[in-house]
Amino acid sequence: MGKNEKLVAIKGMNDILPPDSAMWEWFESKVRDLMGRFAYRNIRTPIVEPTALFVRGLGEVTDIVEKEMYSFEDKLNGEHLTLRPEGTAGVVRSVVENNMLYDGGKRLFYIGQMFRHERPQRGRYRQFHQVGVEALGFAGPELDAEVILLAHQLWKELGIDGVRLELNSLGQPAERKAHRDALIAYFEQHTDVMDEEAKRRMHSNPLRVLDTKNPAMQAMVNAAPQLLDFLGDASKAHLKTVQDILDANGVAWSVNPRLVRGMDYYNLTVFEFITDKLGSQGTICGGGRYDYLIEEIGGKPAPAVGWGMGIERVLELIKELNIQWQRPSIDAYAILPDASLLPQAMRVVQSLRSEGISVQMHGAATAEGMGSMKSQFKKADASGAHCALIFGGDEMQRGMVTVKQLRDGAGAQAEHAIENVAGWAQLLRA
Repeated sequence: MGKNEKLVAIKGMNDILPPDSAMWEWFESKVRDLMGRFAYRNIRTPIVEPTALFVRGLGEVTDIVEKEMYSFEDKLNGEHLTLRPEGTAGVVRSVVENNMLYDGGKRLFYIGQMFRHERPQRGRYRQFHQVGVEALGFAGPELDAEVILLAHQLWKELGIDGVRLELNSLGQPAERKAHRDALIAYFEQHTDVMDEEAKRRMHSNPLRVLDTKNPAMQAMVNAAPQLLDFLGDASKAHLKTVQDILDANGVAWSVNPRLVRGMDYYNLTVFEFITDKLGSQGTICGGGRYDYLIEEIGGKPAPAVGWGMGIERVLELIKELNIQWQRPSIDAYAILPDASLLPQAMRVVQSLRSEGISVQMHGAATAEGMGSMKSQFKKADASGAHCALIFGGDEMQRGMVTVKQLRDGAGAQAEHAIENVAGWAQLLRA
């Protein structure tokens, strides 16, 4: 690459620029507010983790571990490290390492970047962002229902409709083993219709064969033994309680016996929220119970349940549905006819900001001056500001600033004393 050649971002790792970044902030504020009402507390874990965490936690023969992780060897000490491809394993590692369950269960949430070696496409990127919730140390099915209700409530508050909820149960290890043996025996009788990927996974991870997108295999997969038929009474009762709580809250659901999710750590309840508006990337939230992962990562055995939500896909859906979101507004725009007034004007602006008022400076001072008043008013109007602050020379000599309305009551204006900013600041709020 030449010395002066323009450098660009890695394909599939995108800049988030204004005004789009304001939409992200709006979404994240909605999430944080809702998490607080459900009593979930924020956790922030490193982007880079030991590779072994994901190999052990997600499963050695999962797509993520086999194909999608960004892994490398640390040049300093030879450690094998990986950019996190999902959030749950890192949260569990942190909970175990910091002995967070010593005094009972924890409800946690995270927001952050994840990384997978993908072929970039709509809603699927190499760097993407997730919101996730993890309820750790709780065994009851009411927690499965709670995390589902949390996601469902978020759809309501974002104005998203048309999202369907699919449920399944993966049972307990003994039930899964019996089903696994039956699946392998079944697949061995139908290798003639299986692609090479399915044949490779048939013995190592047969559940993932059920998740195939190959049209030629659909009829065979649809007739495969279903895990629901291998569930014992306790597993069935767990799923039934989840369904009853959802029914009591008016949340529609359907059972999808082929729903298995992509990670090995799940047991009992698994679920996905799916939209038909985003094509093949229609799953916008998914998760389930993972009662054995904490022990797998080195902690004392403890139950847990959670979900992950792709932020890019949710925002894409909001745009697709043309949902109106609350854009940030500016209270005031500062207009100066004379650059020599900048020190005094900026003292007033800083005082207003200290009172909680958002003010945008014109910011175009040059050796030739500040630009014409007409051009400044044009930019003030384009900024969306509620009003303009006019720092005229005569007014400033009298210790005053003129406030002119740009929206409600447009054109109306009044003078206010510079030394009494606190007394009139709130009149500027949009």
